[in-house]
Amino acid sequence: MNEERTSFYRRVVDEFILDKKSSVLICGGGSLDHSVFYELGFCSVTISNLDSRMHADEYKPFLWRFENAESLSFPDEHFDYVVIHAAIHHASLPHKVLTEMYRVAKQGVLAFEARDSIVMRCMELLGFSQTYEHAAVFFNNCAAGGVNNSEISNYVYRWTEREVEKTIKAYSPCFKHKFTYRYATAFPSTPTKEHKSSLKLLLLKFIRPIFKIFVLMFPRQQNLFAFYIPKPTRDALFPWLYFDEKERSFRFNRSWGVKKYKTSVS
Repeated sequence: MNEERTSFYRRVVDEFILDKKSSVLICGGGSLDHSVFYELGFCSVTISNLDSRMHADEYKPFLWRFENAESLSFPDEHFDYVVIHAAIHHASLPHKVLTEMYRVAKQGVLAFEARDSIVMRCMELLGFSQTYEHAAVFFNNCAAGGVNNSEISNYVYRWTEREVEKTIKAYSPCFKHKFTYRYATAFPSTPTKEHKSSLKLLLLKFIRPIFKIFVLMFPRQQNLFAFYIPKPTRDALFPWLYFDEKERSFRFNRSWGVKKYKTSVS
């Protein structure tokens, strides 16, 4: 894993999850997640994945669970935080992964994915980034690493801020939500499994100082993208709704509607 990516991951986790005693579920997790959370001093972490080749002993002192992030087996608000790093794009239902994470989290959701930027689209066209992640499958003995960890190469689903917000607002329409974004850049500096062309690497070295100046003006064009979604409290309830304590459910606020539309409601 590129050190810039790892550093970004560590830094953002440390910024948003302040209480290291918080219970954390990691979806699509692995050895990187284990090392980051262990080094940061977390003590109540469950690492989950849809990969049957993984074993619980590899992730001690943390717990390990076989879980499909599209349909988590945990009840609502079971963990303080739910985190995912570079794994949503492996799912056949990426929006479902995000809403499942939101459902299971009590305090907040933290996700790391590629951003659907103009620069990333150019990188795809130039062959610096894959549209379908066939390299991951090939280097997993052509048997895993694709969509839902199958041998079928997954489409690399990239996100925008607007799409993140629409997904959560549609799933949880009762509350005002806050969204926080972080950006960074990771450049390949040595040949990797996906980039064997010395010409491409030479071009990247040439572009790097220019790109650093470019992203100072356009930070959203960077290739590392993280978003944090805190779960809203009852204070963030929209004024056209109220919570019926007797029925334990949200209801439409009739008096608000009368004031808003200046008419009686039968």
